[in-house]
Amino acid sequence: MIIDPQFCGPPVSGNGGYTCGLLAGHLGLGSAEVTLRKPPPLGVEMEIRDGGLYSGPDLVASAVPAVVADEPPPWTGQRAEYPGHAHHPFPTCYVCGPGNEHGLHIYPGRIAEGRTAASWRVPGDVTSATVWAALDCPGGWTIQLEEKPSVLGRMAARIDAVPPPGSECVITGALVSAEGRKSHVVTALYGPARELLAVARATWIALG
Repeated sequence: MIIDPQFCGPPVSGNGGYTCGLLAGHLGLGSAEVTLRKPPPLGVEMEIRDGGLYSGPDLVASAVPAVVADEPPPWTGQRAEYPGHAHHPFPTCYVCGPGNEHGLHIYPGRIAEGRTAASWRVPGDVTSATVWAALDCPGGWTIQLEEKPSVLGRMAARIDAVPPPGSECVITGALVSAEGRKSHVVTALYGPARELLAVARATWIALG
């Protein structure tokens, strides 16, 4: 398994959600929890064995089957200004980076304290890993990433359906709790008819 540099989160490592989705997909897990142990390297061939993703001897991520029954943040038509256009810790992020021309261009605005929403036009090459990625950053922006740079530590997702290419979807995020450097969030993906397509829970870890 190789993560192409276009799928970066921070400039020198893979986007967390995308990496989690790739690993879950390779393991055939429809609903899974993935823990990131190290920053996923870009452009490096990694090996999948025993439920883990390895770069040489180093365990990069591990995955297990999981039940994801978290209450999804509801669909909303609200939109708000995306703070990442002005201040972004990782401006080339595949999901939400304004500087990644090949990215998903998902720009979550804060519609309330600890709540985000974003529109998403689904790309033609959408896969389940793309959906994992799309569910990632709208959760991160609930914790004010422009002031508190953080990275994904763990993510569990349940994908009920992959949206059709070209469809207009909505992604919502909600901060559940925060303790020390860790923040716990939930995100949801809704299709054009406001149907729930996927839900995820995640733990983000502040840097420094």
